[in-house]
Amino acid sequence: MITIKTPREIELMRKAGKIVYETHKYIQQFIKEGITTDELDNLAHEFILKHDATPSCLGFEGFPKAVCISVNEQVVHGIASDYKLKKGDVVSIDIVVCYKGYHGDSAWTYVVGNPSPDVKRLMDGTKEALYEGIKQVKPGNHISDISKAVEDCAKKYNLSVVRELVGHGIGSSMHEEPDVPNYTMKNYKGALLKEGMVIAIEPMLNLGSRHVIMEDDEWTISTYDRKPSAHYEHTVLVTKDGYEILTGE
Repeated sequence: MITIKTPREIELMRKAGKIVYETHKYIQQFIKEGITTDELDNLAHEFILKHDATPSCLGFEGFPKAVCISVNEQVVHGIASDYKLKKGDVVSIDIVVCYKGYHGDSAWTYVVGNPSPDVKRLMDGTKEALYEGIKQVKPGNHISDISKAVEDCAKKYNLSVVRELVGHGIGSSMHEEPDVPNYTMKNYKGALLKEGMVIAIEPMLNLGSRHVIMEDDEWTISTYDRKPSAHYEHTVLVTKDGYEILTGE
């Protein structure tokens, strides 16, 4: 069931989203050669707790870490470890926090040092696809309008769209209806957008093939061809005449 959020719920989600945004800004400075992904996870965890929130991912269906940290060919749900970041690594960090029972969710992709031309195209294209999708958020549009905008942008940058993973509604649960695909389907419009809906839009685009596999840890999703992937995400409120990004700009 798709829920319409009350003003009180929206205000709590604004606060959750602000904490997510601030956590990203805080840990960004530490994404350098030599730091382990475990250290990044710990930094994020401590920061979230200090802001009177909790990391939503920790313990969710058994997930063992506070945030998802996915490196290079890992698309999503990467588990932090003693892996030390190296120059050129592509690092996607997906942060979800819970504040007084409501969630905020945002992912961002970083690079250690300077990106190669292909990685820059991957990151630029995926980020642009996120914002092109967000531009379609307004009452009267359908989820498929978001999907088409994301897919069109991916094609422009010659990037492939992961189909097994999609965006989603969000609120008192981390994952709610509706699904928000990043690709179009014949004769599928998806849910009608209405004021008060909150959705997480999250393009996951690959430099190579769109196909993915699950690693042996039964969490990490990686590209089948082991080429890099990027992931950008915002939590977005449908307003009376458009949208409001709840997880920063």
